[in-house]
This record gives sequence, structure tokens and C-alpha cells, in this order.
Amino acid sequence: MRVKRGTVARNRRKKVLERASGYFSAGSRLFTVAKEINDRALVYAYRDRKTKKREFRKLWTQRINAAARLNGTTYSRLMGDLKKSNIELDRKVLADLAVFDPQAFTAVCAEAVKSAQS
Repeated sequence: MRVKRGTVARNRRKKVLERASGYFSAGSRLFTVAKEINDRALVYAYRDRKTKKREFRKLWTQRINAAARLNGTTYSRLMGDLKKSNIELDRKVLADLAVFDPQAFTAVCAEAVKSAQS
């Protein structure tokens, strides 16, 4: 018995073209072009999920450092004092405090320095 695979092939191509909708020019209309662009997009997506983590950690570090310097200390001293005083706030939370609640960040800095010195 002959097997007709028209629907299988059509569904496969349709899936690729749906994923490529919004791409420029032939990238959204021609299967072979769309397939290549999709593959490249998936590579970028995989790579940039890793890169995003690095970029955000760098951003948090910069924000914490800027706020720490306004409170008379540096990033590395502040992180060391937080570690010594067993204050377990991660960089994401500290950066959020530094931007949106400077008084709370100042209080955390003061507590960390005070606890670390005693």
C-alpha cells in the first residue's frame, strides 16, 4: 500500500514558516530561507539565555557599587561585610533596593558595616 506523506511534510513546513512570521523579506515566505534563519535564531536564543545572566549580574554589580559609594564604602567592602555579618541578600535584591528604596539600602549598609566591625 502506498503511503502519502503530504500532510506530514506540509505540517513540518508550516511549523517552520509560522515560527518565521515577522522575519524580513523571503525569510518569512520561503521555506528554505526560513529554515536557515530559524536555525540561526535558535542558536542566538540558546546563546543569549546564557549571556543574559552575565549581563544582569554585571548590571546589579554596577548599581550596588554606585549606591555603596554614596554610602561611603565600595562594592567589594560591602559584599565582604555582608558576608561577615551573615546578611544573606543576593545581588538582585540589593540592586533593587539601591534603585527603588535607597533608605533601606542605606540601612542594610549601616547594619553590615556595624556587624562586621564588632
